[in-house]
Amino acid sequence: MVEFSASSEVSSQAVNPVFQDMLEQLRKTARSIPETQRRMMAVTGVAWSPDRMVKAVVGPRGQLVDLEIDPRVFRRPDAAQLRATILAASTAAVGEVTARMREIMEEQFPPEFAELRDGLLPERTGAAANPYRPDAEIYAERKEQR
Repeated sequence: MVEFSASSEVSSQAVNPVFQDMLEQLRKTARSIPETQRRMMAVTGVAWSPDRMVKAVVGPRGQLVDLEIDPRVFRRPDAAQLRATILAASTAAVGEVTARMREIMEEQFPPEFAELRDGLLPERTGAAANPYRPDAEIYAERKEQR
């Protein structure tokens, strides 16, 4: 566990109260890391394809853990359509997991830290602009560029 402590040479009266408050907030965040990790590992994403024929379930790392395909799909076999349907459902499920993970992480820090982070980070462009984009989107873009 990460432990933050003030130097024994500096009295607590000599430290700016704002920094004392920030240090206490960091201590609280560090203490909550094991619970945060547990919560994050329990996250799953579930999504249905737009036609409700495919249900995809992904785990906390965005890996497909379950896939349900309505048997009616096979009445009119269309491999390309089935592929697109599965990808749409799994991409939506990953988006759900990503959003929940971001919420869990943002809960750990007070609003001041988010403001600080946003103020200090330069504007991002290209792939770095949205680090939460699903791999399927990135892969599809690369495939189109070939």
